[in-house]
Amino acid sequence: MKKPNVEEVLQQGIHGPLETKPDERREFLGTLRERIILALKKSQVAEATIYPQVEREMKKNPEANLFLNGNMEYSTLSKYVKLAAKHKIEHKIVTNKEHDTEIGLLLAMDHAIDKEDIYITKKEINQPQPPKSKGLFAKLFKR
Repeated sequence: MKKPNVEEVLQQGIHGPLETKPDERREFLGTLRERIILALKKSQVAEATIYPQVEREMKKNPEANLFLNGNMEYSTLSKYVKLAAKHKIEHKIVTNKEHDTEIGLLLAMDHAIDKEDIYITKKEINQPQPPKSKGLFAKLFKR
């Protein structure tokens, strides 16, 4: 490994440590595109109900992290914070004053997964299951 020279050390002291893909990190709330499982836009996060796809992916990936856009009102983010707590998923509220991204929520891993389609475009509607009809004996002998 190459030894850093004085100029590099001074630059890192002034501007902070070198960062890979800084534009991509600003766009994707501090993480990289290759780590993202799913993403929602701000307008989708602001909807009254949660997206079932988010909860399903939280169940499938318990080691994932939830990133929320800190430039949004906490009241709109709180339903996803509660959902993350329910599934024991770590969450971060990321606020970047210099760059405001259109991304409202990301579910990401701490390593690359290279998922091609990360944006959720349509909310799934959970159809309630019709109650199963009980037989004659079940109606006669209630438990």
